[in-house]
Amino acid sequence: MERDSILVEGRHIGRNARPFIIAEMSGNHNQSLERALEIVEAAAKAGAHALKIQTYTADTMTLNLDEREFFINHPDNLWKGKSLYNLYKEAYTPWEWHKPIFDRCRELGIIGFSTPFDETAVDFLESLDVPLYKIASFENIDLPLIQRVARTGKPIIISTGMASIAELDEAVRAARDAGCKDLILLKCTSTYPATPDDSNILTIPHMRELFNVEVGLSDHTMGVGVAVASVALGATVVEKHFTLRRADGGVDSAFSLEPEEFHSLVIETERAWKSLGKICYGPTEKEKASLAYRRSLYIVEDVKAGEILTEQNVRAIRPGAGLAPKYRDLLLGRTVKRDIPKGTPVSWDLFN
Repeated sequence: MERDSILVEGRHIGRNARPFIIAEMSGNHNQSLERALEIVEAAAKAGAHALKIQTYTADTMTLNLDEREFFINHPDNLWKGKSLYNLYKEAYTPWEWHKPIFDRCRELGIIGFSTPFDETAVDFLESLDVPLYKIASFENIDLPLIQRVARTGKPIIISTGMASIAELDEAVRAARDAGCKDLILLKCTSTYPATPDDSNILTIPHMRELFNVEVGLSDHTMGVGVAVASVALGATVVEKHFTLRRADGGVDSAFSLEPEEFHSLVIETERAWKSLGKICYGPTEKEKASLAYRRSLYIVEDVKAGEILTEQNVRAIRPGAGLAPKYRDLLLGRTVKRDIPKGTPVSWDLFN
């Protein structure tokens, strides 16, 4: 049986709660703790409910080699010309920064958490008592890591970029078997930036039904359109990369939102969520007053007793005090029993 919501530090995540919006700092701190704290403050001011960082070092991610598969040379890659080691060395968040970043999050009333990339990172984050964990798309096949995170008993978010259904099934089973009770999957396209036509967000309701979990979107597209559309399809979590200004540069700045854009994301996804409502036909309570301005049948020329109704003296006009227009053909040719001035709404008592 699906639960109504997941509770993280007093905030509900689920279809009965407004979308849970995560600002991903990643490497946008540009190796400045002062900038990192500014990003936290800007995210909180923009309306983010949570801020996420990443916990790794270059040495826990890869080997210090700049050849073969350890060097990025694909012409379309945002980080072409860098070794994996140097990229991660540039992007990583120093571990001694984690506590001040999380402390600032708490001061500002947002949830601070992280993506661990190996078990030493999980141990470190547990020492800081993070309330929530994220598994990155590139690690969603690392079942031992997922199991280690699940054993903390904390809620887990798993990005699903590149994963087949079979791989996702393995990841979900690994998390659940290791004790995870609160699991969220994020539809993700692991290209940077991603394009709307490669986002395939129709997968969101399918994934919810298939795995019986909360589902959201980890969005690398530009703008907020894809994220807003995802909420209409049932996304309850949206994660977007966040920076102070793209012009400042940084490893992830090209596909990150600036504060004004992020604030728009928060507002528009909440509007999309509110618009879902329920299956509803007929006037809503607030629409009932508008019924008075529907079209209805009116006498549009003075008519004397004994005359008949014609297309010239009765028409469907606004407002709605007369009979419904569907009765027009039934009434044409009928004789009126009294004088009727122009502007009288048609009613059955006008006829013999």
